[in-house]
Amino acid sequence: MTRVLVTGGAGTIGAAVVRRLLRDPDYEVRVSDQRDAPSWMREGCEVHRGDLRELREARKAVAGCPMVIHLAAIVGGIANFHKLPHTLTEVNNALYNAVIRAALDEDVERFTYVSSSMVFERATQYPTREDHLPDCPVPRSAYGFSKLTGEVYCRAAHDEHGLPYTICRPFNAYGPGEMPEDEPGIAHAVPDLIAKSLARPAKLRIFGDGTHTRTLTHVDDIADGIVTATGAAAGLNEDFNISASDELTVAEIARICWEACGNDPAALEFEYLPPFAVDVERRWPSVEKASRLLGWEARIGVRDGIAATVDWLRRQEGVATTHGR
Repeated sequence: MTRVLVTGGAGTIGAAVVRRLLRDPDYEVRVSDQRDAPSWMREGCEVHRGDLRELREARKAVAGCPMVIHLAAIVGGIANFHKLPHTLTEVNNALYNAVIRAALDEDVERFTYVSSSMVFERATQYPTREDHLPDCPVPRSAYGFSKLTGEVYCRAAHDEHGLPYTICRPFNAYGPGEMPEDEPGIAHAVPDLIAKSLARPAKLRIFGDGTHTRTLTHVDDIADGIVTATGAAAGLNEDFNISASDELTVAEIARICWEACGNDPAALEFEYLPPFAVDVERRWPSVEKASRLLGWEARIGVRDGIAATVDWLRRQEGVATTHGR
């Protein structure tokens, strides 16, 4: 049995990764997070709670774990990227310094870095393949730059010290586990749109004119892709887009959320809010490499996935009445 460290394991994607690992009898799991781990995680995993920016804590977390899946980072919706540019850059880089150093010291067998589709913030190729990255303009957002920096750290540690790595880039994660926020754009789009739709406003607010595109990928699919890539020989020293394949406009996504909440499709009207200074106009990855090398593909359809997310959010106290008005 192989012990896997999941940093940031109490987050939305992290928790999905932990659940996926626990279903596999070949793995035991250690979670490292500064947030409180839920009871099911404390019962099924070893839990380390500490600041992974400190090398001493990072070494404690990594010790005895041949595999590391590094998710710990400051994340959130697009408003968060504009609100906290220095904070997320400072924190994420400090995490790379300590966690990758600890992984090198421990001589791990696989270090999986969970990057972001935002490294392709300025892509010019669609669907966007992994090999487009060297030719893709550098991200304008601090968040996209910080996630790209993590990829550079991995490759640099491999080139100089032989770090065995895998890079996974989730695209537009959604699903149970992420709550909406009172300020639009701080959380990701789907929980915000569902919360607004549950509140049944006269007009549903969206950023931009609704023509921007995203490729929504359920967190359980993302978790399966990350674990598959981490355990596969074919994933060694490779990078993968971990994503569904259906490109949807923001207006189409909003309509799916609206209808999944039981609202009359004919009653949907939009209020268009100004877009953010940095906002990706198109996001549509190629998933051919993951299919070819890993035999992996996303399986949860967007309508089914959003319906399940609506059911989960309905059970969270106050969501249907305190957002979106």
